[in-house]
Amino acid sequence: MKFCSSCGAPLHFRIPPGDTLPRHVCGECGMIHYQNPKVVVGALPEWDDRILLCRRAIEPRHGMWTLPAGFMENEETTAQAAARETLEEACARIEVGELYTLIDVPHISQVHIIYRARLLDLDFRPGEESLEVALFREEEIPWEHIAFRTIALTLRHFFEDRRRGHWPFHTDSLGPPPVPVS
Repeated sequence: MKFCSSCGAPLHFRIPPGDTLPRHVCGECGMIHYQNPKVVVGALPEWDDRILLCRRAIEPRHGMWTLPAGFMENEETTAQAAARETLEEACARIEVGELYTLIDVPHISQVHIIYRARLLDLDFRPGEESLEVALFREEEIPWEHIAFRTIALTLRHFFEDRRRGHWPFHTDSLGPPPVPVS
C-alpha cells in the first residue's frame, strides 16, 4: 500500500502507538490500514459414498481438482460462504453440516474452513470457475491432481474418519510447501 484510502496521502510503514506490529499508517489523517489474513471457506459435499469435486477453470491451479471453496465475502457467515461457493462453482445445492476442518496457512496469510455438507440432489454442473464437476468414490480421487494441500488434507481426514465411523473436528497448520530439489 502506498496511499491512504481515506484521504489519499502517502502511507508510512511503522508501529502505531499502542500496537506491536508495523502497519501502513497515514501521515495526514492517522488512519491505520490493517492487513489481516483472508478466510477461505468451502464444503465437502457428500452423496452416498461419493464426494463432489470441481476442476478449476481459473488460476491458481487451473485444471486441478478441489472441493468447492473460495474467499469469504463481507456480511456473510462461514456457512453461507460454503453454500454460496458450492452454488457458484458447481451449481449445486447443499445442506451445510458441521464444521469439519480449520487449517491455518500462515505463510500466505490464509485460514481455510471446510464444512461437511449433503448434496440435496444430483442437479449440478460446472459454474464459471469450474471446467467440470464430478462425484468421486475414495478410490477414484485424482490425488496427484488435487489443487491445494488443505483440500488433500481435508479429504484424507474425511476418508479416515469414515473408516473409523467417528467425525471429529480437525485443526491443522501447514507451513510452506517443500522446495523441490533439482
